[in-house]
Amino acid sequence: MQDMSVIISGFGGQGALFAGILLCHSAVFEGKHTTWFPAYGAEMRGGAVNCAVNISDKEVPSPIIDKADAVIALNDASQEKFESKVKPGGFMIVNSSLCHLKPKRTDIKYINIPFNELAQKLTQPTFINVMALGAFIEKTKILKLESIKEVMKEMAKTVSAKKAALLPNNLESVEYGANIIKNQLVTV
Repeated sequence: MQDMSVIISGFGGQGALFAGILLCHSAVFEGKHTTWFPAYGAEMRGGAVNCAVNISDKEVPSPIIDKADAVIALNDASQEKFESKVKPGGFMIVNSSLCHLKPKRTDIKYINIPFNELAQKLTQPTFINVMALGAFIEKTKILKLESIKEVMKEMAKTVSAKKAALLPNNLESVEYGANIIKNQLVTV
């Protein structure tokens, strides 16, 4: 397996940090080494949040990512802030529902997916984070989609009944995100 570094970014309430935690737990589930490094503004909801995730077969020496293999940008501010952090040859998964900036680089690939519109058709906009994670997993093959689903099921056992009730929506959303890439519903 190759090493993989990804930055997941959005505004508070979009679930960027949860997506990173889910990715890390899934990596551990598969016996990989991983780090998760969150950063967020003072606001509880609406402020900028991001996390850096490293996944490797060997120990990860630092959680800090200078240049990422990929960025998942859930809003305009995320695209603007982290576009320069993608390694040449890397890619950005961009939530085109909320990201309307023109790409600034020609040495990375942009995968534009209207997550908010798709989530409204499927479940509701609060699931765009796991939908984006499903697209990332399918694009990179860094982990198995089934691992993500198993970890979500295990996590649902440790949270409130209200949050656990969201499990079917999360499972459906991560699968839908993977199918966007698998079925080439967007240009990759």
